[in-house]
Amino acid sequence: MPDYHDDLRLAHVLADAADAATMARFKALDLKVETKPDMTPVSEADKAAEELIRSQLQRARPRDAILGEEYGIEGTGPRRWVIDPIDGTKNYVRGVPVWATLISLMEAAEGGYQPVVGVVSAPALGRRWWAAKGHGAYTGRSLTSASRMHVSKVSTLSDASFAYSSIGGWEEQGRLNGFLDLTREVWRTRAYGDFWPYMMVAEGSVDLCAEPELSLWDMAATAIVVTEAGGTFTGLDGRPGPHSGNAAASNGLLHDELLGYLNERN
Repeated sequence: MPDYHDDLRLAHVLADAADAATMARFKALDLKVETKPDMTPVSEADKAAEELIRSQLQRARPRDAILGEEYGIEGTGPRRWVIDPIDGTKNYVRGVPVWATLISLMEAAEGGYQPVVGVVSAPALGRRWWAAKGHGAYTGRSLTSASRMHVSKVSTLSDASFAYSSIGGWEEQGRLNGFLDLTREVWRTRAYGDFWPYMMVAEGSVDLCAEPELSLWDMAATAIVVTEAGGTFTGLDGRPGPHSGNAAASNGLLHDELLGYLNERN
């Protein structure tokens, strides 16, 4: 099995550079923000961070393809870096510290490209999480100063903590009744949003999380961190990995129940 150590080390270097760029503009009074065609915001910091990561990858891994939220796909081949320069742009532009740069390496495999390396770096929170295929998931300040992560062992919904981003998306998809039924069954619900609940699932502080609509760059890095921590990451359709356009993550013990509730239709 490949160790992916060099790729993981590079992903950390990329995250360090992105952290410096994004933190330099966080809470800046003159931050420029535009609205994309899908009506979501994009800041100058999103674009600058992705450009920075792309330029470093083009030097360090010229044969690898790159897919990013802001500038699309570039290159072809069996290896593809997937980048979300700022996951949580709405938080970023409002000065809320819950946002992160997501960097993943995906490799061609049966069933499509699959993540083999993932780094999630949230500099405003002072946190970073990462994983490589077959080598576990970790959190810490650096590769040499880290703690291994494991999902929880909570096995009943009445003891479980469920995290989500918002209610509106579930209503739009006709899944609101099942979503609300789930919130009534679990011990606790919190709307942390974006990348954070997936990292909490990996750490074992949250047991379940889900979002009804996502892009590949929102999920590639978080998916491998969750699975390498011993958890389960699928779409709402139950398909493993980050390819379903939505996500459900859990400690694995509660996954079938999670999907059951979220697939209830109004």
